[in-house]
Amino acid sequence: MASTFSHISLSLLSLLLLPFFSAAFPHNGPLHLSSTPKLQAEKFIRDLNLFPNDEINTIPHKTSLDEAFAGPMLVEKQFKMPFLGAASGPSVQELGHHAGYYRLPNSKAARMFYLFFESRTNKNDPVVIWLTGGPGCSSELAVFYENGPFQIANNLSLAWNDYGWDKASNLLFVDQPVGTGFSYTSDEGDIRHDEEGVSNDLYDFLQAFFAQHPQFAKNDFYITGESYAGHYIPAFASRVHKGNKAKEGMHINFKGFAIGNGLTNPEIQYKAYPDFALQMGLIKKADYDRISKTIPDCEQAIKTCGSEGGEACASSYEVCNSIFNKIMNIIGGTNYYDIRKQCEGDLCYDFSNMETFLNKKQVRDALGVGDIDFVSCSSTVYDAMLMDWMRNLEVGIPALLEDGIKVLVYAGEYDLICNWLGNSNWVHAMEWSGQKAFGASSTVPFKVGGTEAGLLKSHGALTFLKVHNAGHMVPMDQPEAALQMLTSWMQGKLAIAESVERIAPK
Repeated sequence: MASTFSHISLSLLSLLLLPFFSAAFPHNGPLHLSSTPKLQAEKFIRDLNLFPNDEINTIPHKTSLDEAFAGPMLVEKQFKMPFLGAASGPSVQELGHHAGYYRLPNSKAARMFYLFFESRTNKNDPVVIWLTGGPGCSSELAVFYENGPFQIANNLSLAWNDYGWDKASNLLFVDQPVGTGFSYTSDEGDIRHDEEGVSNDLYDFLQAFFAQHPQFAKNDFYITGESYAGHYIPAFASRVHKGNKAKEGMHINFKGFAIGNGLTNPEIQYKAYPDFALQMGLIKKADYDRISKTIPDCEQAIKTCGSEGGEACASSYEVCNSIFNKIMNIIGGTNYYDIRKQCEGDLCYDFSNMETFLNKKQVRDALGVGDIDFVSCSSTVYDAMLMDWMRNLEVGIPALLEDGIKVLVYAGEYDLICNWLGNSNWVHAMEWSGQKAFGASSTVPFKVGGTEAGLLKSHGALTFLKVHNAGHMVPMDQPEAALQMLTSWMQGKLAIAESVERIAPK
Protein backbone atom coordinates (compact mmCIF):
# COMPACT_ATOMS: atom_id res chain seq x y z
CA MET A 1 0.00 0.00 0.00
CA ALA A 2 1.34 3.39 -0.85
CA SER A 3 1.94 5.84 1.96
CA THR A 4 3.03 9.42 1.71
CA PHE A 5 3.26 11.87 4.54
CA SER A 6 3.78 15.56 4.61
CA HIS A 7 6.51 16.07 7.23
CA ILE A 8 4.60 19.16 8.24
CA SER A 9 1.34 17.34 8.82
CA LEU A 10 2.01 14.08 10.56
CA SER A 11 -0.95 13.02 12.56
CA LEU A 12 -3.48 10.66 13.74
CA LEU A 13 -6.99 9.92 14.34
CA SER A 14 -8.66 8.77 17.42
CA LEU A 15 -9.55 5.24 18.19
CA LEU A 16 -12.45 3.66 19.80
CA LEU A 17 -13.20 0.38 21.16
CA LEU A 18 -14.52 -2.80 19.72
CA PRO A 19 -15.25 -5.96 21.50
CA PHE A 20 -13.41 -9.15 20.75
CA PHE A 21 -15.09 -12.10 19.08
CA SER A 22 -14.40 -15.70 19.87
CA ALA A 23 -16.07 -17.78 17.20
CA ALA A 24 -17.16 -17.61 13.59
CA PHE A 25 -20.66 -18.84 13.03
CA PRO A 26 -23.68 -18.27 10.81
CA HIS A 27 -26.37 -16.48 12.76
CA ASN A 28 -28.94 -19.01 11.63
CA GLY A 29 -28.27 -22.72 11.68
CA PRO A 30 -25.54 -24.83 13.26
CA LEU A 31 -22.27 -23.32 14.34
CA HIS A 32 -19.04 -24.29 12.69
CA LEU A 33 -15.85 -23.23 14.44
CA SER A 34 -13.56 -21.61 11.91
CA SER A 35 -10.31 -23.41 11.16
CA THR A 36 -8.22 -20.33 11.99
CA PRO A 37 -8.54 -17.42 14.42
CA LYS A 38 -7.89 -15.04 11.50
CA LEU A 39 -11.06 -16.22 9.76
CA GLN A 40 -12.93 -15.79 13.03
CA ALA A 41 -11.58 -12.26 13.26
CA GLU A 42 -12.71 -11.50 9.71
CA LYS A 43 -16.19 -12.72 10.60
CA PHE A 44 -16.34 -10.53 13.69
CA ILE A 45 -15.17 -7.52 11.67
CA ARG A 46 -17.94 -8.06 9.10
CA ASP A 47 -20.49 -8.27 11.93
CA LEU A 48 -19.68 -4.60 12.59
CA ASN A 49 -20.08 -3.72 8.88
CA LEU A 50 -16.40 -2.90 8.61
CA PHE A 51 -14.43 -3.79 5.48
CA PRO A 52 -10.79 -2.66 5.81
CA ASN A 53 -8.81 -2.92 2.58
CA ASP A 54 -5.88 -4.61 4.32
CA GLU A 55 -5.46 -7.22 7.04
CA ILE A 56 -2.82 -5.09 8.75
CA ASN A 57 -1.24 -1.68 8.26
CA THR A 58 2.22 -2.54 6.94
CA ILE A 59 4.06 -0.51 4.32
CA PRO A 60 6.66 -2.19 2.11
CA HIS A 61 8.78 0.92 1.60
CA LYS A 62 9.91 4.08 3.32
CA THR A 63 7.72 7.17 3.28
CA SER A 64 8.29 10.87 3.75
CA LEU A 65 7.34 10.21 7.37
CA ASP A 66 10.68 8.49 7.84
CA GLU A 67 12.44 11.69 6.81
CA ALA A 68 10.44 13.65 9.37
CA PHE A 69 11.47 11.17 12.05
CA ALA A 70 15.13 11.82 11.35
CA GLY A 71 14.55 14.52 13.95
CA PRO A 72 11.96 14.17 16.73
CA MET A 73 10.54 10.84 17.85
CA LEU A 74 7.06 12.37 18.13
CA VAL A 75 5.56 14.55 15.38
CA GLU A 76 2.22 16.23 16.05
CA LYS A 77 -0.12 18.84 14.61
CA GLN A 78 -3.21 20.65 15.77
CA PHE A 79 -6.26 20.12 13.61
CA LYS A 80 -9.92 20.92 13.25
CA MET A 81 -12.13 18.03 12.21
CA PRO A 82 -13.96 18.74 8.94
CA PHE A 83 -17.75 18.55 8.71
CA LEU A 84 -18.15 19.58 12.35
CA GLY A 85 -21.04 21.98 12.83
CA ALA A 86 -20.90 25.45 11.29
CA ALA A 87 -17.91 26.46 9.22
CA SER A 88 -17.20 29.41 11.50
CA GLY A 89 -16.69 27.41 14.69
CA PRO A 90 -13.81 27.57 17.18
CA SER A 91 -10.26 27.92 15.94
CA VAL A 92 -7.76 25.09 15.93
CA GLN A 93 -6.05 26.64 18.94
CA GLU A 94 -9.33 26.99 20.85
CA LEU A 95 -10.28 23.37 20.19
CA GLY A 96 -6.99 21.95 21.40
CA HIS A 97 -7.26 18.89 19.16
CA HIS A 98 -4.01 17.17 18.25
CA ALA A 99 -3.07 14.31 15.93
CA GLY A 100 0.33 12.71 15.85
CA TYR A 101 2.70 9.85 15.21
CA TYR A 102 5.26 8.42 17.59
CA ARG A 103 8.24 6.40 16.36
CA LEU A 104 8.43 3.42 18.69
CA PRO A 105 12.03 3.07 19.91
CA ASN A 106 11.88 -0.69 20.53
CA SER A 107 10.91 -1.45 16.95
CA LYS A 108 12.47 -1.50 13.53
CA ALA A 109 10.04 0.83 11.77
CA ALA A 110 6.81 1.18 13.78
CA ARG A 111 4.81 4.41 14.00
CA MET A 112 2.01 4.71 16.56
CA PHE A 113 -0.88 7.04 15.74
CA TYR A 114 -2.80 8.92 18.41
CA LEU A 115 -5.43 11.61 18.88
CA PHE A 116 -5.45 14.01 21.81
CA PHE A 117 -8.46 16.14 22.72
CA GLU A 118 -7.92 18.75 25.40
CA SER A 119 -10.70 19.04 27.97
CA ARG A 120 -13.68 21.14 26.97
CA THR A 121 -14.09 22.07 30.64
CA ASN A 122 -10.74 22.61 32.34
CA LYS A 123 -7.20 21.91 31.13
CA ASN A 124 -6.36 20.84 34.71
CA ASP A 125 -8.73 17.88 34.39
CA PRO A 126 -7.08 14.43 34.50
CA VAL A 127 -5.44 12.97 31.41
CA VAL A 128 -7.36 9.83 30.38
CA ILE A 129 -6.14 7.35 27.77
CA TRP A 130 -8.64 5.03 26.08
CA LEU A 131 -7.64 1.68 24.59
CA THR A 132 -9.92 -0.19 22.21
CA GLY A 133 -9.89 -3.97 22.22
CA GLY A 134 -10.28 -6.49 19.41
CA PRO A 135 -7.45 -7.33 19.67
CA GLY A 136 -6.61 -5.25 16.64
CA CYS A 137 -9.43 -2.68 16.45
CA SER A 138 -8.89 1.04 16.09
CA SER A 139 -9.95 3.37 18.86
CA GLU A 140 -11.48 5.67 16.25
CA LEU A 141 -14.56 3.55 16.83
CA ALA A 142 -14.83 5.00 20.31
CA VAL A 143 -14.15 8.51 19.04
CA PHE A 144 -17.20 8.48 16.79
CA TYR A 145 -19.56 6.00 18.45
CA GLU A 146 -18.78 5.95 22.17
CA ASN A 147 -17.00 8.49 24.34
CA GLY A 148 -15.15 10.74 21.90
CA PRO A 149 -15.94 14.41 21.29
CA PHE A 150 -18.01 13.67 18.18
CA GLN A 151 -21.06 11.80 16.99
CA ILE A 152 -21.25 10.86 13.32
CA ALA A 153 -24.48 11.05 11.30
CA ASN A 154 -25.50 9.03 8.27
CA ASN A 155 -24.72 12.00 6.02
CA LEU A 156 -21.19 11.93 7.53
CA SER A 157 -21.60 15.25 9.30
CA LEU A 158 -20.32 15.52 12.87
CA ALA A 159 -21.99 16.91 15.97
CA TRP A 160 -20.54 17.47 19.42
CA ASN A 161 -21.11 14.59 21.81
CA ASP A 162 -22.78 16.05 24.91
CA TYR A 163 -21.38 13.14 26.93
CA GLY A 164 -17.90 12.91 25.44
CA TRP A 165 -15.27 12.08 28.03
CA ASP A 166 -13.34 15.18 26.97
CA LYS A 167 -15.91 17.08 29.06
CA ALA A 168 -14.25 15.64 32.18
CA SER A 169 -10.72 14.88 31.00
CA ASN A 170 -7.94 15.58 28.54
CA LEU A 171 -8.59 12.56 26.37
CA LEU A 172 -6.10 10.38 24.46
CA PHE A 173 -6.95 7.70 21.90
CA VAL A 174 -4.17 5.44 20.59
CA ASP A 175 -4.21 3.05 17.62
CA GLN A 176 -2.51 0.00 19.05
CA PRO A 177 -1.04 -2.59 18.77
CA VAL A 178 0.97 -1.50 15.71
CA GLY A 179 -0.83 -2.39 12.47
CA THR A 180 -4.16 -1.16 13.85
CA GLY A 181 -5.97 1.94 12.57
CA PHE A 182 -3.46 4.47 11.21
CA SER A 183 -0.54 2.95 13.16
CA TYR A 184 1.81 1.16 10.79
CA THR A 185 5.20 -0.40 10.18
CA SER A 186 7.33 -1.41 7.21
CA ASP A 187 8.63 -4.46 9.09
CA GLU A 188 6.26 -7.23 10.18
CA GLY A 189 8.74 -8.11 12.92
CA ASP A 190 7.25 -5.15 14.79
CA ILE A 191 3.88 -6.88 15.23
CA ARG A 192 3.29 -7.59 18.92
CA HIS A 193 2.35 -11.00 20.30
CA ASP A 194 2.07 -10.40 24.05
CA GLU A 195 1.34 -7.86 26.75
CA GLU A 196 5.02 -7.14 27.41
CA GLY A 197 5.43 -5.75 23.92
CA VAL A 198 2.11 -3.90 24.06
CA SER A 199 2.70 -2.31 27.47
CA ASN A 200 6.30 -1.29 26.69
CA ASP A 201 5.16 0.47 23.52
CA LEU A 202 2.43 2.33 25.40
CA TYR A 203 4.79 3.31 28.19
CA ASP A 204 7.36 4.64 25.71
CA PHE A 205 4.63 6.60 23.95
CA LEU A 206 3.39 8.06 27.23
CA GLN A 207 6.86 9.27 28.14
CA ALA A 208 7.18 11.03 24.78
CA PHE A 209 3.66 12.44 24.97
CA PHE A 210 4.20 14.11 28.35
CA ALA A 211 7.56 15.43 27.19
CA GLN A 212 5.72 17.02 24.27
CA HIS A 213 2.95 18.31 26.57
CA PRO A 214 4.71 19.12 29.89
CA GLN A 215 1.79 21.30 30.98
CA PHE A 216 -0.30 18.11 31.38
CA ALA A 217 2.36 16.02 33.14
CA LYS A 218 1.26 17.30 36.57
CA ASN A 219 -2.36 16.24 35.98
CA ASP A 220 -3.76 13.00 37.36
CA PHE A 221 -3.50 10.16 34.84
CA TYR A 222 -5.98 7.30 34.27
CA ILE A 223 -6.04 4.33 31.90
CA THR A 224 -9.40 3.20 30.48
CA GLY A 225 -10.64 0.84 27.79
CA GLU A 226 -12.95 -1.96 26.82
CA SER A 227 -13.16 -5.63 25.84
CA TYR A 228 -9.74 -7.12 25.00
CA ALA A 229 -8.31 -4.03 26.67
CA GLY A 230 -9.08 -6.05 29.81
CA HIS A 231 -5.71 -7.58 28.91
CA TYR A 232 -3.96 -4.41 27.79
CA ILE A 233 -4.96 -2.21 30.72
CA PRO A 234 -3.59 -4.21 33.70
CA ALA A 235 -0.32 -4.82 31.84
CA PHE A 236 0.02 -1.14 30.92
CA ALA A 237 -0.92 -0.07 34.46
CA SER A 238 1.75 -2.34 35.94
CA ARG A 239 4.31 -0.98 33.49
CA VAL A 240 3.55 2.64 34.39
CA HIS A 241 3.65 1.89 38.12
CA LYS A 242 6.90 -0.04 37.75
CA GLY A 243 8.44 2.86 35.82
CA ASN A 244 7.40 5.33 38.51
CA LYS A 245 8.82 3.20 41.32
CA ALA A 246 12.10 2.70 39.45
CA LYS A 247 12.24 6.43 38.65
CA GLU A 248 12.45 5.72 34.93
CA GLY A 249 12.09 8.78 32.77
CA MET A 250 9.37 11.29 33.62
CA HIS A 251 7.15 10.55 36.63
CA ILE A 252 3.57 9.89 35.55
CA ASN A 253 0.91 10.98 38.04
CA PHE A 254 -0.86 7.62 37.75
CA LYS A 255 -4.01 7.33 39.87
CA GLY A 256 -6.06 4.45 38.53
CA PHE A 257 -7.51 2.38 35.69
CA ALA A 258 -10.97 1.32 34.52
CA ILE A 259 -11.88 -1.81 32.54
CA GLY A 260 -15.21 -1.89 30.69
CA ASN A 261 -16.74 -5.26 29.77
CA GLY A 262 -13.23 -6.67 29.62
CA LEU A 263 -11.57 -10.05 29.20
CA THR A 264 -9.16 -10.16 32.14
CA ASN A 265 -9.24 -13.59 33.82
CA PRO A 266 -10.36 -16.10 31.15
CA GLU A 267 -10.48 -19.14 33.44
CA ILE A 268 -13.12 -17.55 35.64
CA GLN A 269 -14.92 -15.66 32.89
CA TYR A 270 -15.38 -18.58 30.50
CA LYS A 271 -16.92 -20.61 33.33
CA ALA A 272 -19.54 -17.87 33.73
CA TYR A 273 -20.98 -18.23 30.23
CA PRO A 274 -23.50 -20.98 31.03
CA ASP A 275 -24.48 -19.29 34.32
CA PHE A 276 -25.13 -15.96 32.62
CA ALA A 277 -27.00 -17.57 29.72
CA LEU A 278 -29.25 -19.50 32.12
CA GLN A 279 -29.89 -16.45 34.32
CA MET A 280 -30.89 -14.38 31.30
CA GLY A 281 -33.18 -17.07 29.90
CA LEU A 282 -31.06 -17.66 26.81
CA ILE A 283 -30.77 -21.40 27.46
CA LYS A 284 -32.70 -24.01 29.41
CA LYS A 285 -31.47 -26.06 32.36
CA ALA A 286 -30.84 -29.10 30.16
CA ASP A 287 -28.68 -26.96 27.88
CA TYR A 288 -26.87 -25.60 30.91
CA ASP A 289 -26.05 -29.06 32.22
CA ARG A 290 -24.77 -30.20 28.84
CA ILE A 291 -22.65 -27.12 28.16
CA SER A 292 -21.21 -27.05 31.68
CA LYS A 293 -19.59 -30.45 31.07
CA THR A 294 -17.09 -28.63 28.85
CA ILE A 295 -15.87 -26.38 31.67
CA PRO A 296 -13.33 -28.78 33.30
CA ASP A 297 -11.62 -29.26 29.92
CA CYS A 298 -11.41 -25.47 29.53
CA GLU A 299 -9.97 -25.03 33.02
CA GLN A 300 -7.31 -27.66 32.40
CA ALA A 301 -6.46 -26.24 28.97
CA ILE A 302 -5.91 -22.78 30.46
CA LYS A 303 -3.67 -24.20 33.19
CA THR A 304 -1.62 -26.02 30.54
CA CYS A 305 -1.38 -22.82 28.53
CA GLY A 306 -0.04 -21.04 31.61
CA SER A 307 2.63 -23.66 32.26
CA GLU A 308 3.64 -24.60 28.71
CA GLY A 309 2.65 -21.65 26.48
CA GLY A 310 2.88 -22.02 22.71
CA GLU A 311 0.53 -24.48 21.07
CA ALA A 312 -1.11 -25.23 24.41
CA CYS A 313 -2.45 -21.67 24.38
CA ALA A 314 -3.85 -22.08 20.87
CA SER A 315 -5.49 -25.32 22.01
CA SER A 316 -7.01 -23.64 25.09
CA TYR A 317 -8.48 -20.94 22.82
CA GLU A 318 -10.37 -23.58 20.84
CA VAL A 319 -11.39 -25.70 23.83
CA CYS A 320 -12.75 -22.79 25.86
CA ASN A 321 -14.48 -21.04 22.98
CA SER A 322 -16.53 -24.18 22.44
CA ILE A 323 -18.47 -23.14 25.57
CA PHE A 324 -19.46 -19.88 23.93
CA ASN A 325 -20.10 -21.60 20.60
CA LYS A 326 -22.57 -24.04 22.11
CA ILE A 327 -24.58 -21.16 23.56
CA MET A 328 -24.56 -19.34 20.22
CA ASN A 329 -25.82 -22.48 18.47
CA ILE A 330 -28.90 -22.24 20.66
CA ILE A 331 -29.58 -18.50 20.53
CA GLY A 332 -28.84 -18.10 16.81
CA GLY A 333 -29.08 -14.51 15.60
CA THR A 334 -29.02 -12.90 19.03
CA ASN A 335 -26.51 -10.05 19.24
CA TYR A 336 -23.78 -11.39 21.56
CA TYR A 337 -22.80 -7.80 22.41
CA ASP A 338 -26.34 -6.92 23.48
CA ILE A 339 -28.74 -9.81 23.99
CA ARG A 340 -31.76 -7.50 23.79
CA LYS A 341 -31.10 -7.20 20.06
CA GLN A 342 -31.00 -9.45 17.04
CA CYS A 343 -28.27 -9.37 14.40
CA GLU A 344 -29.64 -8.85 10.89
CA GLY A 345 -27.91 -11.31 8.60
CA ASP A 346 -24.20 -10.85 9.24
CA LEU A 347 -24.71 -7.38 10.68
CA CYS A 348 -24.82 -6.81 14.44
CA TYR A 349 -23.78 -3.13 14.29
CA ASP A 350 -23.16 -0.73 11.44
CA PHE A 351 -19.98 1.26 12.01
CA SER A 352 -19.29 1.74 8.30
CA ASN A 353 -19.76 5.54 8.41
CA MET A 354 -16.47 5.77 10.29
CA GLU A 355 -14.53 4.07 7.49
CA THR A 356 -16.23 6.19 4.84
CA PHE A 357 -15.54 9.37 6.80
CA LEU A 358 -11.88 8.59 7.40
CA ASN A 359 -11.36 7.87 3.71
CA LYS A 360 -12.45 11.39 2.74
CA LYS A 361 -9.53 13.44 1.43
CA GLN A 362 -10.55 16.49 3.45
CA VAL A 363 -10.49 14.44 6.67
CA ARG A 364 -7.20 12.73 5.88
CA ASP A 365 -5.62 16.08 5.03
CA ALA A 366 -6.82 17.54 8.33
CA LEU A 367 -5.31 14.62 10.25
CA GLY A 368 -2.13 14.66 8.20
CA VAL A 369 -2.20 10.96 7.32
CA GLY A 370 -1.75 11.41 3.57
CA ASP A 371 -2.60 8.13 1.87
CA ILE A 372 -1.71 5.89 4.81
CA ASP A 373 -4.39 3.21 4.89
CA PHE A 374 -6.85 3.06 7.74
CA VAL A 375 -7.28 -0.51 9.04
CA SER A 376 -10.40 -0.37 11.23
CA CYS A 377 -9.78 -3.85 12.61
CA SER A 378 -6.79 -6.03 11.81
CA SER A 379 -7.31 -9.77 11.54
CA THR A 380 -3.51 -10.19 11.49
CA VAL A 381 -3.09 -8.42 14.85
CA TYR A 382 -5.95 -10.54 16.22
CA ASP A 383 -4.18 -13.69 15.07
CA ALA A 384 -0.79 -12.50 16.37
CA MET A 385 -2.20 -12.07 19.90
CA LEU A 386 -3.65 -15.59 20.01
CA MET A 387 -1.05 -16.92 22.45
CA ASP A 388 -1.92 -14.03 24.78
CA TRP A 389 -5.69 -14.67 24.79
CA MET A 390 -6.01 -17.14 27.67
CA ARG A 391 -3.46 -15.47 29.93
CA ASN A 392 -4.76 -14.25 33.28
CA LEU A 393 -4.03 -10.51 33.57
CA GLU A 394 -5.70 -10.23 36.98
CA VAL A 395 -2.50 -11.46 38.64
CA GLY A 396 -0.83 -8.05 38.54
CA ILE A 397 -3.79 -6.07 39.89
CA PRO A 398 -3.53 -6.88 43.65
CA ALA A 399 -0.09 -5.25 43.92
CA LEU A 400 -1.51 -2.10 42.34
CA LEU A 401 -4.44 -2.07 44.75
CA GLU A 402 -2.09 -2.46 47.71
CA ASP A 403 -0.20 0.60 46.53
CA GLY A 404 -3.41 2.64 46.37
CA ILE A 405 -3.99 2.60 42.62
CA LYS A 406 -7.74 2.87 42.06
CA VAL A 407 -9.42 0.10 40.05
CA LEU A 408 -12.88 0.33 38.47
CA VAL A 409 -14.38 -2.68 36.71
CA TYR A 410 -17.71 -1.93 35.02
CA ALA A 411 -19.95 -3.92 32.71
CA GLY A 412 -23.20 -3.45 30.83
CA GLU A 413 -25.75 -5.99 32.06
CA TYR A 414 -26.88 -7.23 28.60
CA ASP A 415 -23.47 -8.09 27.12
CA LEU A 416 -22.93 -11.83 26.67
CA ILE A 417 -19.38 -12.02 25.35
CA CYS A 418 -17.68 -10.20 28.26
CA ASN A 419 -20.64 -10.39 30.60
CA TRP A 420 -21.02 -8.68 33.95
CA LEU A 421 -21.27 -11.98 35.85
CA GLY A 422 -17.88 -13.24 34.70
CA ASN A 423 -16.34 -9.87 35.50
CA SER A 424 -17.97 -9.79 38.93
CA ASN A 425 -16.75 -13.32 39.61
CA TRP A 426 -13.08 -12.58 38.91
CA VAL A 427 -13.22 -9.33 40.86
CA HIS A 428 -14.61 -11.14 43.91
CA ALA A 429 -12.14 -14.02 43.56
CA MET A 430 -9.10 -11.73 43.39
CA GLU A 431 -6.84 -12.20 46.40
CA TRP A 432 -5.75 -8.96 48.05
CA SER A 433 -5.85 -7.49 51.55
CA GLY A 434 -9.34 -6.07 51.00
CA GLN A 435 -10.87 -9.19 49.45
CA LYS A 436 -13.07 -10.18 52.41
CA ALA A 437 -14.17 -6.63 53.12
CA PHE A 438 -15.02 -6.11 49.45
CA GLY A 439 -17.06 -9.31 49.38
CA ALA A 440 -18.94 -8.26 52.53
CA SER A 441 -19.63 -4.70 51.31
CA SER A 442 -23.15 -3.68 50.39
CA THR A 443 -24.41 -3.39 46.85
CA VAL A 444 -25.96 0.05 46.40
CA PRO A 445 -27.64 1.94 43.57
CA PHE A 446 -25.59 4.03 41.18
CA LYS A 447 -27.89 6.94 40.38
CA VAL A 448 -27.90 9.34 37.46
CA GLY A 449 -30.34 12.22 37.64
CA GLY A 450 -32.07 10.58 40.58
CA THR A 451 -32.70 7.35 38.66
CA GLU A 452 -30.95 4.06 39.33
CA ALA A 453 -28.52 3.48 36.46
CA GLY A 454 -26.59 0.56 37.92
CA LEU A 455 -25.50 -1.37 40.98
CA LEU A 456 -22.27 -0.49 42.74
CA LYS A 457 -19.96 -2.33 45.08
CA SER A 458 -16.81 -0.79 46.52
CA HIS A 459 -14.14 -1.17 49.17
CA GLY A 460 -10.87 0.71 49.41
CA ALA A 461 -9.41 1.26 45.96
CA LEU A 462 -11.62 -1.35 44.24
CA THR A 463 -15.01 -0.64 42.66
CA PHE A 464 -17.33 -2.85 40.61
CA LEU A 465 -20.29 -1.40 38.71
CA LYS A 466 -23.01 -3.26 36.84
CA VAL A 467 -24.58 -0.79 34.41
CA HIS A 468 -28.29 -1.07 33.64
CA ASN A 469 -29.70 -1.01 30.11
CA ALA A 470 -26.33 -1.37 28.43
CA GLY A 471 -24.55 -3.99 26.38
CA HIS A 472 -20.85 -4.41 25.59
CA MET A 473 -20.29 -0.74 24.77
CA VAL A 474 -21.48 1.15 27.84
CA PRO A 475 -20.49 4.66 26.65
CA MET A 476 -22.52 4.10 23.47
CA ASP A 477 -25.60 2.61 25.17
CA GLN A 478 -25.62 4.79 28.30
CA PRO A 479 -23.51 7.87 27.51
CA GLU A 480 -24.75 10.05 30.38
CA ALA A 481 -24.24 7.29 32.94
CA ALA A 482 -20.79 6.51 31.52
CA LEU A 483 -19.65 10.12 31.78
CA GLN A 484 -20.96 10.46 35.32
CA MET A 485 -19.32 7.15 36.25
CA LEU A 486 -15.94 8.37 34.99
CA THR A 487 -16.25 11.79 36.60
CA SER A 488 -17.45 10.54 39.99
CA TRP A 489 -14.86 7.78 40.10
CA MET A 490 -11.95 10.08 39.30
CA GLN A 491 -13.20 12.50 41.96
CA GLY A 492 -13.53 9.70 44.54
CA LYS A 493 -17.28 10.15 44.76
CA LEU A 494 -18.44 6.64 43.82
CA ALA A 495 -17.28 5.25 47.19
CA ILE A 496 -18.71 8.29 48.98
CA ALA A 497 -22.07 7.68 47.33
CA GLU A 498 -21.96 4.10 48.61
CA SER A 499 -21.31 5.22 52.17
CA VAL A 500 -24.19 7.69 52.06
CA GLU A 501 -26.54 4.98 50.80
CA ARG A 502 -25.54 2.65 53.63
CA ILE A 503 -26.26 5.11 56.42
CA ALA A 504 -29.25 6.84 54.89
CA PRO A 505 -32.52 6.10 56.74
CA LYS A 506 -34.89 3.80 54.87
